[in-house]
Amino acid sequence: MTRTTRKATVVGILLAAVTLAVSACSGTTSLPGSDSSSSASAGADSVFTGAPVAKADLILPGSTMEAIKKRGKLVVAEALDAPLLSQQDPTNPDQVTGFDADLAKLLAIYILGKPNVEIVPPASETREAMLQNGTVDVVFNTYTITPERATQVDFAGPYFESGLAVAVKSDNTKIKSVKDLDGKNVIVGANTPAVTEVPKVAPTAKVTAFATDPAAVQALIQGRGDAYVQDYTLLASDAASEKQIKVVGEPFTKEPYGIGLKHADSDFKSFVNNWLKTIQKGGQWGKAWKTTLGTVTDSAIPTPPEIGSVPGS
Repeated sequence: MTRTTRKATVVGILLAAVTLAVSACSGTTSLPGSDSSSSASAGADSVFTGAPVAKADLILPGSTMEAIKKRGKLVVAEALDAPLLSQQDPTNPDQVTGFDADLAKLLAIYILGKPNVEIVPPASETREAMLQNGTVDVVFNTYTITPERATQVDFAGPYFESGLAVAVKSDNTKIKSVKDLDGKNVIVGANTPAVTEVPKVAPTAKVTAFATDPAAVQALIQGRGDAYVQDYTLLASDAASEKQIKVVGEPFTKEPYGIGLKHADSDFKSFVNNWLKTIQKGGQWGKAWKTTLGTVTDSAIPTPPEIGSVPGS
């Protein structure tokens, strides 16, 4: 997914393409918008408690897994400016928190026994090249699986399913999902899928488009609309920094995110897919969601998407 409206809080770091060594304490930073650093720390720590480690026979000789283990760190293409997904703490650059960041550390634990992660911030247009030339081992970067991209890289997963979702003011108790939008004034982003999708699910809604995400959020806060429909992860980021809004319900369209891998590395793809199934069954996936994206929504922990369920995965 390319997000032109994302707030780049660390643009200088992105342009410099600085890499970061992320230690085990990376999961203890207070989440954006959280009320208590101690409670956030406890929640983040619980994600890694009892995290699975791969048996020795799964680290095949000559494999990517073996190369990572010998190196002693997992090299990940991952954003540093995405609240609740992967955001660097400006006061402590070694701390990067969020759903993608936690999953990357869980994968490192599975291979290495410890969350040794080195982050290389990518641009959307460089992700394929970074995998092809071996700059990174994996990409965790809201990387939507498509058949076209799958001709250049492999995708494990999908590991998360985003899509259009609904945000309302924090004190709104009447709108709980997209099913409640009929007859309401609904804000959408101009030139986004919401322009055409909202009339399909709520034919009597009055749709008003705003040119930018900040303008749409401000309109919602000011009461110029009852709800705002936009991509789930973008709304979660908005709600993390603006306590006057919240996300309700689950995405009602599908945008499957995959873990980018080097093309035609079937052993590594199978290994990562098996790891995903393991952390889903063991509860670490759900804990990672609950302590990050789940902090700004009324929804229960979602059911993870089925591995290999979309074209290109």
